[in-house]
Amino acid sequence: MKVILRRDHETLGKIGDIVDVKNGYARNFLLPRGIAYAALKGNIKALEEEKKSVEKRNLQELKAAESLSAELETVSVTISVQVGEEDKIFGTVTTQMITDALKDKGYDIDKRKIEIEEPIKSLGIYDVSVKLHQNVNAKIKVWVVRE
Repeated sequence: MKVILRRDHETLGKIGDIVDVKNGYARNFLLPRGIAYAALKGNIKALEEEKKSVEKRNLQELKAAESLSAELETVSVTISVQVGEEDKIFGTVTTQMITDALKDKGYDIDKRKIEIEEPIKSLGIYDVSVKLHQNVNAKIKVWVVRE
């Protein structure tokens, strides 16, 4: 069965691609979830309009992410933790802790967007990356201090 993709799919292709899939996969998975349309003339025209609106929305999201990135570059958060001998902290600093600290500063960032390269297990200053958009990352300073 030929279908037209309504959104990007990691294994099938990008928006607007016409792909050939098995009938059951199309009827039971792609069509009910809104991932694809049946490849009909009317659906091709509808998809072109949908594609334009998706591009417009992505452009707006990109602009918003860039402005938020510029704001976050100046932000630093402080996280107080309990420490043991030799200033080793108990556990690690998690993305949830950073999210809560950012929420206190007025920024509502999802914890899944925060990327910690190496586990934070000692006191100090760390640069943490926040993925705001597919093409936009922001760096924030995280100060880990003793409680």
